[in-house]
Order: sequence, then C-alpha cells, then structure tokens
Amino acid sequence: MRPLWRCRACGAHWPCQPARLGLLVEYRHDRTALLVYLGGLMVEAGDQLARLHPQARPADLHERFLGWARARGGTMFHVNHEPGAEIHHTDPFAVPAGQRSPVRRLRGRLAAPVTLWTAPGPAGLTVSSTLVAEGEPDRLLGLVDPESDLWAAIEEAGRFAVSPLGPPHRQLADRFAGLFPSPGGLFATGSWTDTPYGPVPSDAGGWAGCRLDAAREYGWGLLVEATIEAVDLAEETMPLLHYRGRYHELT
Repeated sequence: MRPLWRCRACGAHWPCQPARLGLLVEYRHDRTALLVYLGGLMVEAGDQLARLHPQARPADLHERFLGWARARGGTMFHVNHEPGAEIHHTDPFAVPAGQRSPVRRLRGRLAAPVTLWTAPGPAGLTVSSTLVAEGEPDRLLGLVDPESDLWAAIEEAGRFAVSPLGPPHRQLADRFAGLFPSPGGLFATGSWTDTPYGPVPSDAGGWAGCRLDAAREYGWGLLVEATIEAVDLAEETMPLLHYRGRYHELT
C-alpha cells in the first residue's frame, strides 16, 4: 500500500522540506494560525490512519506535524525577514547522506516540466511526470496520486485537461500540489477558462484535452494513459521546471 502523507509534488513524506519552509514563510507573522492549520491536517491524517489500521495509535502524528513547528530548547527554524535574506534551518526529518536512496537522488537530478491536470468537477493536481508520445493517435502519459480528488474526477468523467505552467505560476503550482491552504477551494482565485475537459488557467501557454484510456498502479503512483483529443496553444512561453525539490526556469 502507498505510504500515507507523501508530498504530491516531490513524493517525500509530508511535510517535506519545501512544504515546511513554505508554510513558515506563509505564516511567519502568525504562529497560532500555523498550528491550527497543522492541527487540522493531523486530525485528517489520524482519521485516515484509523480507517486503514483500526489498531494503530496515531500518537506520532503530533510529532510529525507539530513537533517541527514548536521549538524545543531553541528555534528549530530561523527565519530572517530582511529583504533578500535566506531561511536557515536544521531539518529534523532529513535522512543522513549515506542512507539516502540512490533512486530518489537520481530522480532528483532529472529536471521535469511542471503541469496542471484538471478535470470536470472541478478537480486539479500539479503533476511533474507528464510525457507526450506522438503517433496515430497521439498519446499522453503521467503519474498521479491515486488517492487524489483529481483521479476520482478523471475516473468519473473519463477525460481531463493538461496545462503546461510557466514561471508566473509558482504559487498556482504550490496550491494544487497541496503545499498551501486554499480558502474557498483550489479554483477560487485566478482566471479560468472552462473547457469540456475541465477548467484551465486563462494565462497558461496552452492546454491539451485528453480522453482516459487506462490506468494502473506503478510504484507508489498511478500511471495514467490517455489519448490527446484537442490541443489549444497560445504564444510560446517559458516553462516552469521542477529540479531537486525546487522550481527553476530556463535562463
């Protein structure tokens, strides 16, 4: 079974490093709000754990979600608010260098385009494992979270849209990756264009409408195979890339 609470963006145990740093920046002026948000996630994780493992005791969830936020005998994360400053940290969940999986390290060295998959419902998810295969017909492949709302929507509708994201979409990508809370829902902010395959960002460089062909478990993800039925391209824009747990852009 796929391990609980893995980051949808990088695959690491949640809260992963980018998520922790992002949350600290987002809530740097209100630690109480941060603890309330993490407490809500802890309750949700506890409910999920109880459903899957009725005999389990989720006591460790407190340490996983809140232990890093409250400093023990000092500040675990130091945030310098000066302009241009960096966040200095000690990662309590970091795996020692000698024990890190070589496969994960290899994956981290493969730069990947950041895309947004959406489906009628609406539902959406940031995906960095999208591959287009030309042919007759043209096909599209991708690995998605089998427990995500997106997959439930795709499975029900049988179709979905894929939009390549650019550097201006960093916050959008984080929101749909589940790294930040989304008051009002994922689609509450931003400009969206409705399509038969799902809403797409109005300022994206284009989108592809896909029909679901098949899906199967692949590693911890779900390998989705689809036929491309429609393509709408705008002016060419620079891509947003995901590399070693961070966003990058071509220079």
